[in-house]
Amino acid sequence: MSSDPEFAAAAERALCGLVTGLSRQIEEHVRERAATLGLTGPQATALRELTGPMTMRDLADRMSCEPSNATFVVDKLEKRGLVERRPHPQDRRAKQLVLTPDGTGLRARLLELLTKDSPLGALDQDEQDTLQGLLLRARSLH
Repeated sequence: MSSDPEFAAAAERALCGLVTGLSRQIEEHVRERAATLGLTGPQATALRELTGPMTMRDLADRMSCEPSNATFVVDKLEKRGLVERRPHPQDRRAKQLVLTPDGTGLRARLLELLTKDSPLGALDQDEQDTLQGLLLRARSLH
């Protein structure tokens, strides 16, 4: 590895470009698949991340957004009968988000669509695990 700052900056710039490009491809993939189900990209992301009962804050963390943005998305999903807010079993002040039966069914269809022709589909499971490990390590450095 070179200690030349120009070389290091160019390498980081190239890597950042690849990560940004992949992120855009994934977002576009999600938006396209979501649209076939009458969902927006953020609504699809929320459904994908609702792996079980969770608080709005947990969902916002998983969606990488502010809780107010997650609330807006959940409001729309709730109006469609896909998500319910229920009292939290341990915290009287909090609500839990829970998929309705319709939400569970739509989420299953969404997951099928998202895995088909995914931008990450060119990587086998070992490669995806390696990429995930590298990205987690890079994220934890700061």
